[in-house]
Amino acid sequence: MIEVRFHGRGGQGAVTAARLLAVAAFKEGKYVQSFPMFGIERRGAPVMAFLRMDDKQIRIRSQVYEPDAIVVLDDKLIKAVNVCEGLKSGGMGVINTKRKPSEIGFKDIKMATVDATSIAVKHGLGSKAAPIVNTAILGAYARAAEEFGVGKIGIDSIVKAIMESVPSKPNENADVAKEAYEKSIFA
Repeated sequence: MIEVRFHGRGGQGAVTAARLLAVAAFKEGKYVQSFPMFGIERRGAPVMAFLRMDDKQIRIRSQVYEPDAIVVLDDKLIKAVNVCEGLKSGGMGVINTKRKPSEIGFKDIKMATVDATSIAVKHGLGSKAAPIVNTAILGAYARAAEEFGVGKIGIDSIVKAIMESVPSKPNENADVAKEAYEKSIFA
């Protein structure tokens, strides 16, 4: 079983990202679970969402405590929250940031970064002040999972999930995912 924990802020689309990745994994024949955990339910507050995927039925129902991968939609959360808490040895991290993976400072983590914010703004997803980066981070996740072999879900499945499930600007969201896939940087 592969477990993924998403860290974001209310309004960035972390919950939707987990759901879309679950749809993509389901399209690839996986059993999936996707669910959020909210603290203070307001725009800008830290939120977490979780995803499990497996080739067999999933019976566990708790939150994800020891993820195989973490996905961080706002790099400022790195200083506010222990995003690596419980990350399994050999785990993978995907972070929305302008920095290179080597500049993040995490040790012993397979790391990918992407400037999802700039890509989302360029394609008109949200605003400069409040970009919606969820589909961009999924493109980066697909590329990182392919690179590192952790929780692999193809970009084509992610694009199909976006096209079928995103209610606003599906073409732009799909383009954002594909661009982030191409622009991801690895350590």
